[in-house]
Amino acid sequence: MKCDKILETMPDLAAGIMAATPEINDHLRSCPACATKLDEMQKTMALLDEWQVPEPSPYFDVRLQAQLREEMAKPATAWFEWLRRPALAVSLTILIAVGVALVSKKTGMVGPSDGPGVVAQTQENTQAVPDTPGTAVSDLQALDNNDDLYANFDVLDDLQVQEDVTATP
Repeated sequence: MKCDKILETMPDLAAGIMAATPEINDHLRSCPACATKLDEMQKTMALLDEWQVPEPSPYFDVRLQAQLREEMAKPATAWFEWLRRPALAVSLTILIAVGVALVSKKTGMVGPSDGPGVVAQTQENTQAVPDTPGTAVSDLQALDNNDDLYANFDVLDDLQVQEDVTATP
């Protein structure tokens, strides 16, 4: 028999709930570590059997009843009073922050700097289609990713005028 099997049954052996089998006795004779542990457990159980529970104070029940009456007489507090407790206030704040973070991540909202007419996009929609160069999808993705650059066409008009000036002899 192995030591871990003996260790599982040791509390029952030390308390006298279970009788030692011949296999257990053979192992305890051959393994001094297990025999020492069993002896220590038996001594601990013997000390616990000798221990006497102290008697409570004769006024314990009277004081307990008085404290219970005081607690019952206190007025009920509103739910808002719970927020004055620091642990509840902090946990509620963390819960709200985590909820907001999860909702904003799940919806994949575009940043607040975009206009009011911008539709919320998800990351799955923009990355689901392969972006092979030269396809309509990749061109649209390039336009979408560089919308700040393309939004200002005045720069492009100036570029066109400079090309016309240099092309004219």
